[in-house]
Amino acid sequence: MRISPIWPLSLAAMMGATLPVAAQDHSFSFALRGGVKTTPDYPGASSYGTQPNLGFAFGAVKWGKINIGNGIGDIPDNGLSFRPALKVIRSRQAADNVELAGMTDIDTAVELGLGMTYRQERWMAYGEVRKGVAGHSGTTGTLGADLIFRPDARLTITAGPRVSFGDGNYASTYFGVTAAEAGATGFGAFNAGGGALGAGIAVEATYKLSDVWSFNGLVGYEKLLGDAADSPITLNGSADQWTVRFGLSRAFTLRF
Repeated sequence: MRISPIWPLSLAAMMGATLPVAAQDHSFSFALRGGVKTTPDYPGASSYGTQPNLGFAFGAVKWGKINIGNGIGDIPDNGLSFRPALKVIRSRQAADNVELAGMTDIDTAVELGLGMTYRQERWMAYGEVRKGVAGHSGTTGTLGADLIFRPDARLTITAGPRVSFGDGNYASTYFGVTAAEAGATGFGAFNAGGGALGAGIAVEATYKLSDVWSFNGLVGYEKLLGDAADSPITLNGSADQWTVRFGLSRAFTLRF
């Protein structure tokens, strides 16, 4: 029996069209950062400490027609994207901060949530909401917008305002003073409520060393607002909060 050559050619075309596309359309991109950062010893503190800084940046998940995220490594795609949100706040220990003697210690906090970014070539706006799963059980988040500058193909600079907020649970954890704590300290009792708790600006620069390696630095300033600024903890410390961070990051793309 004679077999038409169109069948093997069609089969080969189908395999060539299906298998590579499936491999290319299923991917997960992200970046890991390692470095150091200097931050206030606790929210509202006037003293600072330097510690290792590890970070995770979500890039994108692509699964066929599903495309979540703007990508990472190259210039991100424009448009609306969603991403996971993660923040770690180090513990507040009275043993390490004599001005807090008598205050209840707070364990290292881990906050998980969801972020949304709308990006264009020269600007972006974003917001994220996070829920405390360790250290505190409050809800907090950040709203921000950045101008984007690209002086050359390797250097990207972003700069813009930030506003942070938190509910009463979050605010009372870091800025409240209970009656028992007031009796053990020189602070007056203070019931901290939620709302906008800080506003400031951040400037970040990223320099691409290669296709996957980058050097990153950030300087941020936040002025505490509302009950965060009025708290006896802050009045004994400072409402001016600075953050400086430097590190190396590596981008990864997993294809499957």
